[in-house]
Amino acid sequence: MPTEIATDTEPLAASEAVNRQPGAAIASARAIVRRCVRVALDVVYPPTCLACSAPTAAVGTLCSICWRKVRFIERPYCERLGIPFAQDGGPELLSPEAVVNPPVFHRARAVAVFDDGPVRELVHRLKYGDRLELARPMGRWMARAGADLLKDADVLVPVPLHRLRLWSRRFNQAGALAHSISKASHVPVESFALHRIKATPPQVRLTRTQRAENVQGAFRVPDEMRPRVHDRRIVLVDDVLTSGATLNAAARALSRAGARSIDVLVFARVVAGQGLPI
Repeated sequence: MPTEIATDTEPLAASEAVNRQPGAAIASARAIVRRCVRVALDVVYPPTCLACSAPTAAVGTLCSICWRKVRFIERPYCERLGIPFAQDGGPELLSPEAVVNPPVFHRARAVAVFDDGPVRELVHRLKYGDRLELARPMGRWMARAGADLLKDADVLVPVPLHRLRLWSRRFNQAGALAHSISKASHVPVESFALHRIKATPPQVRLTRTQRAENVQGAFRVPDEMRPRVHDRRIVLVDDVLTSGATLNAAARALSRAGARSIDVLVFARVVAGQGLPI
């Protein structure tokens, strides 16, 4: 849809024209410089696929082959857990998992199914490969997938790492994703609203019950952050939703601090029967 540009029918006063011309000229010059820099970078560093590094037409995208491999999650899906359905069963349909094991949080949304392909490659490159630049496009996709959560949200809260793991990894991938989502949605980030107070072992290859026990009591809202949580509509941000144990534990801590509502937004989610290690 073409963008309409409003124009004044009345001519600008001479003083206004003089005052605005330098600013407009500077903005135009900066835009030209940015375009020149992008062209130069594309010549020196041609854009490549985020997942497989094949040549692409634009920066921050997937190649056509990887794009076709991604199982994007769109309706119909479980309105509570965001699990995709093969057939449309009508609005507000819940999955058996949401009925049998209802989560602490209200709703969860994800960009795609976590599988052994481009999605897993993106998650692992960001999480373990120090590819922090991936957070920007991944966060933009998350903002689109979670638009129904973000439209009413007061704040984004990334799932934190324990300080020892943060020191070894050097950055929190959930925090990087939250800041990218914030730029796209204009919902502010509260990076320190939630603390991880237990250095829990990795969740890989643990059963659902073991995962829940592993993260029990792992999170706390610091006293000084309670006013920023109380009566707020919060969207918890993480990279992957597996069993939901970590996100349930984090949501429980926020709920105890008085959060009005808690939703979850992740880049990918595991569906039943995959059994893939994160």
